[in-house]
Amino acid sequence: MAFAQEPVEIRIMADLVDAQVTVYNDIIADFEAANPDIDVVLDVVPYDTITQTLPLQLETGVGPDIIKSTDVTSLAPYYLDMRPYLPDADYWDANFGPTIAVTNIPGSGNTALSAIYSDVTVTGAFINRTLFEQAGVPVPSDSGEPVTWEEWEAAAVAVRDATGVDFAMGLDRSGHRLMGPAISIGATYLNEEGYPDLANDAGFRAFAELFVGFHERGSMPADIWAGGDGARNGRDEFINGNLVFYYSGNWQIGSFAENIGDAFDWEAVPAPCGAQTCTGMPGGAVFAAIAATQHPEEVSRFMDYFASEPVYREWAERTLLAPQHTALVAAGLNWDTELPQALKSLDVFAVEAGNISPIALALFSSPNVGPVYGATRDRLTQVIVGELTLDEAMERIQTDIDTGLAAVTGG
Repeated sequence: MAFAQEPVEIRIMADLVDAQVTVYNDIIADFEAANPDIDVVLDVVPYDTITQTLPLQLETGVGPDIIKSTDVTSLAPYYLDMRPYLPDADYWDANFGPTIAVTNIPGSGNTALSAIYSDVTVTGAFINRTLFEQAGVPVPSDSGEPVTWEEWEAAAVAVRDATGVDFAMGLDRSGHRLMGPAISIGATYLNEEGYPDLANDAGFRAFAELFVGFHERGSMPADIWAGGDGARNGRDEFINGNLVFYYSGNWQIGSFAENIGDAFDWEAVPAPCGAQTCTGMPGGAVFAAIAATQHPEEVSRFMDYFASEPVYREWAERTLLAPQHTALVAAGLNWDTELPQALKSLDVFAVEAGNISPIALALFSSPNVGPVYGATRDRLTQVIVGELTLDEAMERIQTDIDTGLAAVTGG
């Protein structure tokens, strides 16, 4: 292969954290050693840059060559179809079917090869078992029976009060993170036509009352949901041993393994239950090639390298992130950890991934779900801080969704 004298530069924008940065840079270095005509630049940015600034850049035709984004379907119009540039498109078709389906470029007939999941996620809960033991409070899920949100609240509050830590429960400030708990309570989000109809969703209303009540009773700290704009979470408080029960997702396992290690016993627990079911919410982020790139061949070459089974295996095993690759999943992974807390948590989430509610799966794949995330997050925040009543928030959530979808469809 003949290489140009001056390397072509391709830029990747991603919100990687902790060991993910190290692993991805190692992969880039190996790629560059084998492809001296390409210089890969990784720009690690905050999550809010991906969600707020990046879409505006893409709209104007500028931005990075490759992105990592959780907004998988909404950004599909900006994706590059790499199929003409890939030496073995059949490999992609055979191993990345679900990715192809959800990253479909409008008008491509569901054939475009544009992205690969950086990780497949499931939302769920973690506990600090050491605090439970210190408090002498039984861990509710140890019974093997389903545990309701109210039961987790009572146990977490008892542990907080007995141990003197600051916080009982925490849930990421994210509309996506609300969905699994709300569906468990009875929310459907979508009506029979597949349109988000939260104004008439009694299940979501019931969950919203419960969630606001957590804050009114002090079971959840106001800091996470009332502490500012954008996405916030309780990750640091959990890592510091100051939070009993933390609802986030399986992507935290690698971070906890690195930042907590065995300083205390932490672990994932089965999804808390409501009147309807016990479910997490699927999700994930993709590395996607961008159509506006000036170097589609070089971008496709790097993406194809990352998608190769040995490299993608290295990424998943070292970061402890669940992959989406048919052959790799079938063969199994050898996680790069001997930490019992991490291995147990990986096992819990493997089970939870198989127990996801059909309502959650339908919501994840819906093309109408985009405006729901921000509307539910922001309006419930206003209830928590006292700016709106719940009745007012429910009305404005629906208005925000209707306005957001009309802007997308031109309606």
